[in-house]
Amino acid sequence: MILWGHALAALLFGLLALSQIRHAADALPRMAFVLALGAMALWALAVAGIGATDLTAQLLEALRNLAWFAFMFALVRRDQHGPESAAILIVYGVVATIDLAAGALALVQAALPVADGAALIAARTVLQMMVAVSALLLVHHLYTAVVPRARDGIMLVVAALAMMWLVDLALYAASYAEARWPVELIAMRGLAMALLAPVFALAVHRNGDWRLQLSRTVAYQSLSLAAIGLYVIAMALATSLLATISGPSARIVQTAFVFGSTAALFGILSTPWLRAWTRVKLAKHLFAHRYDYREAWLGFTDTLGQPGADAAPLEVRIVKAVADLTDSTAGLLLVRDGAGLGSGAAWNWTGDAPATEAVLPAFLEETGRIVALDAVRAGDCDAGEHAAVPGWMLARADAWVLVPLFHFGKLTGAILLARPPVNRAPDWEDLDLLRLAGRQVASYLAEARAQHALAEAQRFDEFNRRFAFIMHDLKNLVSQLSLVARNAERHADNPDFRADMVATLKESAARMNDLLARLSQHHQPRPEAMAPVGVLRLVQRVAARRRAQHAITVSGDKACTAMADAGRLEQVIDHLLQNAIEASASADPVSIRVGAEGSDIIIDVTDQGAGMSAAFVRDQLFKPFVSSKVGGFGLGAFEARQLTMAMGGSVSVDSREGEGTRFRITLPAAIGEAMEAAA
Repeated sequence: MILWGHALAALLFGLLALSQIRHAADALPRMAFVLALGAMALWALAVAGIGATDLTAQLLEALRNLAWFAFMFALVRRDQHGPESAAILIVYGVVATIDLAAGALALVQAALPVADGAALIAARTVLQMMVAVSALLLVHHLYTAVVPRARDGIMLVVAALAMMWLVDLALYAASYAEARWPVELIAMRGLAMALLAPVFALAVHRNGDWRLQLSRTVAYQSLSLAAIGLYVIAMALATSLLATISGPSARIVQTAFVFGSTAALFGILSTPWLRAWTRVKLAKHLFAHRYDYREAWLGFTDTLGQPGADAAPLEVRIVKAVADLTDSTAGLLLVRDGAGLGSGAAWNWTGDAPATEAVLPAFLEETGRIVALDAVRAGDCDAGEHAAVPGWMLARADAWVLVPLFHFGKLTGAILLARPPVNRAPDWEDLDLLRLAGRQVASYLAEARAQHALAEAQRFDEFNRRFAFIMHDLKNLVSQLSLVARNAERHADNPDFRADMVATLKESAARMNDLLARLSQHHQPRPEAMAPVGVLRLVQRVAARRRAQHAITVSGDKACTAMADAGRLEQVIDHLLQNAIEASASADPVSIRVGAEGSDIIIDVTDQGAGMSAAFVRDQLFKPFVSSKVGGFGLGAFEARQLTMAMGGSVSVDSREGEGTRFRITLPAAIGEAMEAAA
């Protein structure tokens, strides 16, 4: 079974390698893939011919692993021609070293027979298990390094490689546990390898490119994996050394050493300075650029747009977002204060910042330059920049750079950043990223200020709107009081007139107080108190107050009862009646008729005035501040319709030029118990 399974695998992998030789020169991954297939065929042939435990088979197995590692590394390194490949090269180098060490132990055992051969076999088996485990981890990182849209094309290769090393791991683990080579598992491995050959062939036909995009995160994870592996190896060597020199107390010394060194390592790794130093060194030596711009910009926008009620104010988030880009520990926002810059929001910033004179904003607007304060302190700048930077900035040792914020070419402020944990001079990448971030946050600041200005304008607009309606109502009150004053000259001796005059003055004073209350910003419109209202009685009361001003006729059914707010309905009728009186000649009476149509109550206010055109009624009548009367406010019809709609009714108009106008108020009728209550 061992012979035929591995022989079949050798045949299949050999044929697959031969079929791909003509494409080997197309690309480095293709060449590495053909070499790996050839190494796989040679290893399987050696196992079938001379056995799995023979030195040649073991060396060819190490060569097979190295060939597959080269293929995987070629995939990862594809299109990565800069120092980014150095990180992943270290990881693959460590795993390849372990594989070579396993092969070296096989050579040592064959060339230099020793008394304790079982110890060498066990050590070699452990190394082979480490190779299998490390290879599985590399396969996982290979899969995660692919962009999601390309994972389907490489999935078969990844699955086949994972299966190959899983079978190896199972074989080595069983061999280590039983202290012998299990013949059954070796035979099964041959069959498994033969079954993997069609999977590789199918992968070749599905995708012959295997293009990858290595992310910075994968590189960091790979380096972390290598560091953990080196740490484990170092701990194993150290504990072995302690076991030889500590005598009977070796176990206690080993335990104390492991716990002590682990605690010390975690304590060192938890320091912010070390993490920042590690990031700087890795970015400097392993990558072409200092920043992963995608991750940096995602974090930047996430901080700016942080939702939730517990989020910091926008200006604080702006400072934090810019500071996080360069790992700065604090920041201060300077905003335009007249001609200079004044202290604004701060993030982790201690102490107050005095006001800055106009020379600094002028310099920033003229040059658009990000000021590196260390260069200014060292005198490595021009005279204009040195003169523009205030002394208090230079006196603070933690002040690092000053980032101007421009919006449409105008300086809206600046952000003063504190020094990052690892001190360094800002380079061109820092300056470019900060310049771009400054423009972005400047737009956020401008938008926030525009929103604040809009809110203030809306408050003024609300006040003006209230004042306009109040002026309209006040004009009506002035007209009534003027009429009372004129009639008082003729009827002052009439006791009934004096009583009516006092009642009118009290009502006018009450309405004026209500108008003043409506001007207050804390005033909230009272809710509509909907109740059955006897409409004819209310209309007669309004008309009675106006009859001395103009002739008014009232007709209708006393039983008409509407669901309305009596005060609001009276105000509506008063508005429409005032408009009708002003539009009518003194000899032409104004008529009010109350009636019912179905389930609605209608109130018609009709005059015989000049009338209005259809275009005016359609386009302008119910718009505020539009009036056909000289000195009119254009609010009567608009407010009447608004109040009526709030009560669930409507206002319509029928007007003809030269014939007059009829306004119709339609309100829902009170029915059932509501009508009885009104009666």
